[in-house]
Amino acid sequence: MRKSLTQDLYRYVGKRVDNVFVRLRYIFFSPAYRYIFNFRHAQEAKFKPIKLMWICFLRLCMRGTGIQIPYYTKIGPGLRIMHFGMIIVNPNAKIGKNFNIAPGVLIGMSAGKHAGSPVIGDNVYIGQNATVIGGINIGNNVMIAPGAFVNFDVPDNSIVLGNPGKIISKDNPTFLYIDYPIEKRWK
Repeated sequence: MRKSLTQDLYRYVGKRVDNVFVRLRYIFFSPAYRYIFNFRHAQEAKFKPIKLMWICFLRLCMRGTGIQIPYYTKIGPGLRIMHFGMIIVNPNAKIGKNFNIAPGVLIGMSAGKHAGSPVIGDNVYIGQNATVIGGINIGNNVMIAPGAFVNFDVPDNSIVLGNPGKIISKDNPTFLYIDYPIEKRWK
């Protein structure tokens, strides 16, 4: 657990991740990181009474921030919540490492043609008020622009713009948006 929390915090502060005061500052004064802190503890606690305590802390944090990511959602290391405020992620979604998510994002399931929940790759940035729904696959190094609606598969190295979404291919579109990727420190 310590490693995943360190990797998540590294996405916020880079090399200063080992500084105790920086860690405390983010735990106590950054609602978005506090959510991640409680989320990882609730996910990885083994002893049932301790797990229940972390789940209660996560629920309190959920009420205060508007972030709704259930503790059993599979999210790789390097999660970065850009700002707190109405983020909803379906618990069946699978998300890779170095994932950035902004306020207003909905990652949900649907029925019909693309029934199920999304599978999202590594190094993905989802901008404000974007909607990603259905049993779709989002590739690696993908940027989903603010306000985009995505209910279709997205290949690697793409940008999705608009409602309905339109795919634009580009080499490494998330280069400027994925701050402090964990590969730089943990190989």
